[in-house]
Parts: sequence; structure tokens; C-alpha cells
Amino acid sequence: MSNSSSMAQFLLLAFADRRELQLLHFWLFLGISLAALLANGLILSAVACDHHLHTPMGFFLLNLSLTDLGCICTTVPKAMHNSLWNTRTISYTGCAAQAFSFLFFISAEYFLLTIMCYDRYVAICKPLHYGTLLGSRDCAHMAAAAWATGFLNALLNTANTFSLPLCQGNALGQFFCEIPHILKLSCSHSGYLREIGLIGVNVSLIFGCFVFIVFSYVQIFRAVLRIPSEQGQHKAFSMCVPHLAVVSLFLSNGSFTYLKPPSISFPSLDLVVSVLYSVVPPSLNPLIYSLRNQEIKDPLRKLITGCFSE
Repeated sequence: MSNSSSMAQFLLLAFADRRELQLLHFWLFLGISLAALLANGLILSAVACDHHLHTPMGFFLLNLSLTDLGCICTTVPKAMHNSLWNTRTISYTGCAAQAFSFLFFISAEYFLLTIMCYDRYVAICKPLHYGTLLGSRDCAHMAAAAWATGFLNALLNTANTFSLPLCQGNALGQFFCEIPHILKLSCSHSGYLREIGLIGVNVSLIFGCFVFIVFSYVQIFRAVLRIPSEQGQHKAFSMCVPHLAVVSLFLSNGSFTYLKPPSISFPSLDLVVSVLYSVVPPSLNPLIYSLRNQEIKDPLRKLITGCFSE
């Protein structure tokens, strides 16, 4: 029987056995990661350089881009390394760091999306109080709370998971270290009960944020439908569409990953789904925000034009 103190490494799920497919996965992940780095880097540069984006929305979008970059940099490099060098291993310490980092960034992103929903709610339902309710200090406090909550959530879950004795081997059914897959290797009933308690707290937080988002958008849509002019309604909807699309992409992929019935669970499907919720959203979020948001499109256009004209 092996345990966490004697286990030196884990085996990650391989994308393919054939060398040609492994190299294909490497180049595909390289392209995705470069696109994510470029897109999120442009968002960060535009928000930092354009004073028109020094707003609560721009500030929260900057934080969202940071979480997206964190998610990509946590999972993709190791997957690329394993595909390129035809290996599946990750060290015990590296696995713990990866599990912590991914949970930290994904938790912070969800809390930030909830705060951004509040930003849209105040902008549309209480526009006269926007400057009062979302001052610079208030925004900084809310963003700090999102990051701190994500950090504490990741720390508690990772510390508990990697303190458990592992007796079911060291092969993970995932291409990166993720806490639910590590828990499957555990044989500790007391530690498992502690993790169930932490999962209960996580579910409560996730459900609470979800209820807040749904309630906010109900109020937003009611306010938009009361706007007399069609142009005003279109402008209000355009303010919400990018955020609503990002939230929908985030929740739909995550829900399908963790709530799908075991009867439709098999390695190839699980691998595709895990890529869809861990790699694709960080790459698409900047595109979603820049396509339908004129406040973002104009600074990005100026930034790109300036880079090419030099």
C-alpha cells in the first residue's frame, strides 16, 4: 500500500499513444496557449493604457484576464511537455502545486464573474448611483475578496486532499492534476468526510453565486424591457451580452464536467470535456468581450494599429 508520504509522482492521462497524434496535440495546445496569451495580453494592455477603460468594468475585466492567464499557464505547459517528450509523469510536489493553482484561479474567476454581474446590475438598474456603489475603493475591495476567497478555497481543499493516504495507485484520469481525480485514489474515510464537508461549503458558495447571478439578470431584463426606445434597449443588452456569454460558457462546461451521469463517462469524452472547461474558456473570453463591447473594441483597435504603425 502506497501513501502520500512515499508516492513520488503521479501518472496523468495521455492524449494519445501514437507519436503523430502526440505531436499534433502539442502543436494544438501551443496554438491555443499563444492565442490566449496574446488575447488576454491585449486586454490587459488596453485596460492599462487607455484612460477610457479606467472604469469598474475595465478593472474587473483586467482581473478576469489575469485569472484566464493563470488557468492556461497552470494546465497547458505540462500537457505540452508530456506530449512532446512522450511521458505521463508529474512529481508529487508539482501535482500539488498544479491542483492548488488551478483551483485558485478557477475559483477566483467565478467570484469575479459574480462581481461583474453586480457591476452590470448597478449600471443598468441603478445608473445614478453607479459612481457611489462602485467607487475605486469598493472595486478594489471586491476584487481582493474574490482573490482571497479563491486562495482560501484552494488552500483548504489542496491541503486536505494531499494529507490523505493514497492506496489506489497513482494514475489520474485527467490530463492535469485535479482534486476530484486525486480523491479517487484515497483510502481514508475520515479525510474523505472532511473533503465532503469542504465540497459542501464549495457547493453552497457556487449555488449562492449562481442564485445571485440569476436574480440580477432577472432584474436587469425587467429594467431593459422598461426602456422606451429600441436603441436604448439594444445598448443595454449589448452591455450584458458579453458577460452573460462568458458566464454561460463557464457554468455549462463546468456543470457538464461534474454533473454528467457516470453512464456516459469514458476516457475520450472526459478528456474532451476537461479541455473544453479548463482550456477553451480562457482563450475565448477576451474574444467574447471584444466582439460585442464597443468600449473594448475601440481601445484594442487603437492598440493594434499603434503596434503595426511603429
